[in-house]
Amino acid sequence: MKHNTLKTLSFVTVASLGILACNPLNKMSKNTDVIEVSATPDPLELHGDSVEVNVTGTFPTKYFHKKAKVTVTPVFKVDSQIVKEFDSMDFQGEKADGEAQVINFEKGGKFDFNVKLPYTPELEYGELYAVAEGSYKTKEKALGEIKIADGTVTTPLLVMSDDKPIIGADKFQRITTENLTATVNYLINSPVVRSSELSDADMKQLITDIKARANDSTYVFKALKVDGYASPDGEISLNDNLADDRAKSASNAVKNYLRRYKVSTEDDFYQLQGKGEDWPGFKSEMEKSDIKDKELILRVLQMYEDRAKREQEIKNLAATYVEVADKILPKLRRSEVTLVVDKVGKTDEQITELAANDAAALNVEELLYAATLTNDMNTKLSIYKKVAEIYPEDWRGHNNIGYIYLLQNKLSDAKTQFNKAASIDASNPVVNNNLGVIARLEGDRATAMSYYNKANGAGADVGYNKGIVNIKNGDYEDAVSNFGGSQSFNAALAQLLNGDPDKALSTLEASDEANTAEGYYLKAIIGARKNNKEMVMNNLKSAVGKDASLKAKAKKDVEFLKFDLSSI
Repeated sequence: MKHNTLKTLSFVTVASLGILACNPLNKMSKNTDVIEVSATPDPLELHGDSVEVNVTGTFPTKYFHKKAKVTVTPVFKVDSQIVKEFDSMDFQGEKADGEAQVINFEKGGKFDFNVKLPYTPELEYGELYAVAEGSYKTKEKALGEIKIADGTVTTPLLVMSDDKPIIGADKFQRITTENLTATVNYLINSPVVRSSELSDADMKQLITDIKARANDSTYVFKALKVDGYASPDGEISLNDNLADDRAKSASNAVKNYLRRYKVSTEDDFYQLQGKGEDWPGFKSEMEKSDIKDKELILRVLQMYEDRAKREQEIKNLAATYVEVADKILPKLRRSEVTLVVDKVGKTDEQITELAANDAAALNVEELLYAATLTNDMNTKLSIYKKVAEIYPEDWRGHNNIGYIYLLQNKLSDAKTQFNKAASIDASNPVVNNNLGVIARLEGDRATAMSYYNKANGAGADVGYNKGIVNIKNGDYEDAVSNFGGSQSFNAALAQLLNGDPDKALSTLEASDEANTAEGYYLKAIIGARKNNKEMVMNNLKSAVGKDASLKAKAKKDVEFLKFDLSSI
């Protein structure tokens, strides 16, 4: 919202001709109609913590006495009283002593300087004046003043302090799936499951697991998946059928144990698939072997797109290389068995009861989950304290205690807990985000941003928190970027401050704050930026209807300088 205001500084006229004759300051005043002065921006604008203005002007030709000096000082006035002075700029004639900017008598001269002040509330409503004072030898004279800008746009101060701490989430899963596996190997061209295979370690473990889970009501048997394979050295037609038969025989072997331990199953429980000859498995086993020239052998075999020709070459290879026949091909004559079993965890009622009376009986995920089953903050806090006590090595206990304290506005207590969480896991992005929130609320934006930069990976809330800092710093483009797709008041504010009122309005209308006093007030400002009087008036009336204090604020807000607000 930057404008230039060109003003003229009229000098004080003097009645006494005698004084004119001896005081060049009076002569300068008499012979000068105007000094041009402008300020950018007008109105002034708050950026970060300060107000900065560029003052430019022109001294006319044959105005500046060669031995005179002039000081121009921007001052901020409220109700005609000076409340702040900016730094001055000094000028001097060609023959004056000093090191100020020299203004030529014949040609005049231009000036251009920036001044900056820390923002204080008294700069919000008032006017900026350029005050000129002249001196000649021992004489001094107030030459005059002119208004060059209106009070400060403080719209960035509307940013909501709704920083977002992050909870250390549980990983509780009521149902966890287990895949119990075993491999059944076969003799060449045979689908028969040998008794020796049922005594192998993996099959014995599978049988033991079936027995244990069949007697535990918390387990649910979901499926038996069996994939049958044949080695790629047999006849193609035989191999396809052989793979199917091997899947059936392995399934039947496991089915016998399921029946023995009274596991109930439906027809779709058994999922069998014959995979045919296992060329990928052959390649994998060859690559893992120490057979000489294995890379060359594989390249040659892969040249045969015709399965029959490749099959013959593998037979020839087995005849030449004993290791292929004895160690690689036998591994491929198999069925892969996967028994899918669901472990069903405790009910919400059981978890709630244990959290209250026997928390140590819950694992850390169950205990953290218990806190999500209540809306009472003190109950949540009690549970998180138990997490920190029973599972002191888990950062989430202290982090979540801090989270509750922060929601309860206990900033110091929250900070202590977040620091304890950081002592357990200093690089954790969630903890760093929360320490950033503490730093921001304490007024240390630089430290806050440092923490947020270490919190990448903790989710969109980190970007949102960065956006708040960006607005506070006056970095509106970065704020828009960090808010991302957030449909929020602050995101809309950032878009407005970055020069996109239409996008700001769209975002604000989609936000939870759209119909709040703050939302209506921001929509009124958007209307002012769009020079839409109806939008300004309608939204201000709605804002004041929800919060009467906004009436006085609006009448002093320079965003609405162009509008008559007497009817709100």
